[in-house]
Amino acid sequence: MHTSRARRLLAALTALLLLPIIAVSSWTTPAAAATSQFRGMNWAVLGDNFSTGPLVIDGLSASDSYATVQAKANALYDDMQSSLGVNTVRLPINTHTVGTSWWNAYRGAIDAATARGWKVILAYWEDGAASGGRVTNLPAWHAMWSTVTSQYGSNGLVYFEPMNEPHGYSSAEWRNLAADWLTSHSAAPPSRVLVGGTGFSQDLRDLCTDSRFSGTLFSFHHYAFFYAANTYDGWRSHVQTRLGTCASRAVVTEFGAPMNNGLNYADANSTDNFVRHIRAVTQVMRDNSMGGTYWPAIGGKPGDIGYDWYSMYAKSGTGTNLDLTIRNPSGATRLRYGWGDAVDGGGPTTTQIVNQNSGKCADVLQASTANAAEIVQYTCGGAGNQQWQLRDLGNGYHNIVAQHSGKCLDVNGASTANNAPVIQYTCGTGTNQQWQLRPVSGTSYVELVARHSGKCLDVSGQSTADSARLQQYTCWGGANQHWDV
Repeated sequence: MHTSRARRLLAALTALLLLPIIAVSSWTTPAAAATSQFRGMNWAVLGDNFSTGPLVIDGLSASDSYATVQAKANALYDDMQSSLGVNTVRLPINTHTVGTSWWNAYRGAIDAATARGWKVILAYWEDGAASGGRVTNLPAWHAMWSTVTSQYGSNGLVYFEPMNEPHGYSSAEWRNLAADWLTSHSAAPPSRVLVGGTGFSQDLRDLCTDSRFSGTLFSFHHYAFFYAANTYDGWRSHVQTRLGTCASRAVVTEFGAPMNNGLNYADANSTDNFVRHIRAVTQVMRDNSMGGTYWPAIGGKPGDIGYDWYSMYAKSGTGTNLDLTIRNPSGATRLRYGWGDAVDGGGPTTTQIVNQNSGKCADVLQASTANAAEIVQYTCGGAGNQQWQLRDLGNGYHNIVAQHSGKCLDVNGASTANNAPVIQYTCGTGTNQQWQLRPVSGTSYVELVARHSGKCLDVSGQSTADSARLQQYTCWGGANQHWDV
């Protein structure tokens, strides 16, 4: 985690009222499917992992033996697993740790995790807080990684993160260094390497398009303190944008917010910037089937309260009899929601929009997250590109928001003409994104009427086929303009 965390960003923006809408899915898989197996926590040094000495993480002692480290780790892992279903731990390493006598003991934390079937992400922290986001001793760095990959390269549960937050490099410099790492450390299968995004691991777009990383996973960080305060929708769009097209290979290896001050992470209407941020990050994770490792379980920056206020757990006990207690139940539940668990988590209510004539669902073509992606009808399934949220604007109209992209149902170009295509587009204030739900007399169906044109959402040509496009057309009472919401 970046050491200069500006912790007390508070939002004063008006909350958005989130009301249900329609949901369903399509023939495509959501834009992710590969990383939901990571349900993790960061176990960190109390004081953060930037150190010019060996990394002794919170709860351990530099005098501990391998067996003691293993026993302590198991006590903590037991509580993480029973309370949240954790199955992954992200552990820091540096050149002052690996290959030393402490490394021989510290490996007990790695081995305790893999022995119970957990995944372990070993991430390199620069060797000191003043290293400027760069590797200061490349030979030592490579030697460290050669040791680690020779010891754990054959263990399919151990993953390797060449560098945490490489913010001292330009995009090109970092990508060249990471590509060289892959070449130099062939004992680490690319499928078990997580390459950090540019900057503070906060942007994957350049890595997504670099073919040298086509076989790797990516490490992604996102904190509210990185940026100015935002709305829930703004945060959600911000996160999705910086994932680029690589959500399916991304693990959110760091994200977090205060867990010690009673914030309600289940409150969809909260005006608190931290709540909006965590809700947005976890929604993007859930939308894209992404895994993540929360920062931190224990350890981190103690500030003036003795512990990191982001820490998910309070640690108690002595010796090898260590216990963890969740600090904020709503935060823990929201984390599980992000991992895809069947918990409420205060998520926005979604529903399907089903056409009376065809029985098919309104669907964003090929689960695209791009502006101007076409809206079609398709056989109803369960993916996020058929799931919609109705946001009541308080004026008789609603925004209709695609769950997978966070974008609004929109009449292209604000056209008032018949046959104008309906698309998804970044939500704004345009009346071509505002829809009236007008009841159809004597039925349970509604017409969806565009405010700017007074025309109805319509299946082109009254088609009953998959992929028939949706458009606006003069309201005439046809079943192809009737929708079950």
